[in-house]
Amino acid sequence: MPGHGPRDEIEARERAAFQLSLRQRGIRDNNVLRALETVPRTLFVSDGLEEHAYADRALPIACGQTISQPFIVAYMTQLLELDNTHKVLEIGTGSGYQTAVLARIAKRVYTIDRFRTLIGAAELRFNALRLANITSMPGDGSLGWPAQAPFERIIVTAAADQVPKLLIEQLAPDGIMIIPIGAQGGEQKLVRIEKSAKGKITEKPLIAVRFVPLIAGRAISL
Repeated sequence: MPGHGPRDEIEARERAAFQLSLRQRGIRDNNVLRALETVPRTLFVSDGLEEHAYADRALPIACGQTISQPFIVAYMTQLLELDNTHKVLEIGTGSGYQTAVLARIAKRVYTIDRFRTLIGAAELRFNALRLANITSMPGDGSLGWPAQAPFERIIVTAAADQVPKLLIEQLAPDGIMIIPIGAQGGEQKLVRIEKSAKGKITEKPLIAVRFVPLIAGRAISL
């Protein structure tokens, strides 16, 4: 088969082991597992790190940022309880890997990153995968995306000291937000936030995590 060589076979084995490990660690949502299976993580890691793409650890990308470890991507996505009717806001595009996973499940994904370089590179990957349901822009993620609000789901991939009020306002009734809370270098917890049909907010702290900080301010180029 043309283009099917040793590296392809190795990647296939790594992806199979990756799927098994996710199931063993409690990832049961078939939509999430299917999305992770169809998004090639090797496309999103930095050059030279492809052999580590499916290792369960964060990896460095451009602009001093990271691509989250695969389990955290799967876990956060599962917590969103996504389906194909949902409009999602993602704060922190990064490499675009989490974005692509969301786009395989949700109806529409809006994603923001403060680094123009990351947005540009991610858009090339989205195009390569023919993901037409993603809209991206450089900007201040702490402000959300008011013009497109409300969102049924919001996912934040950078740690905030506290939940940004504007994101709560942009979360739709019966909506879910997943966000890491805590200082860089200190204790951070992943928090699941629900907004009831009447607007009541409940927060549930979950596992300990480590994310880069959510930094307010205008988009920059590096």
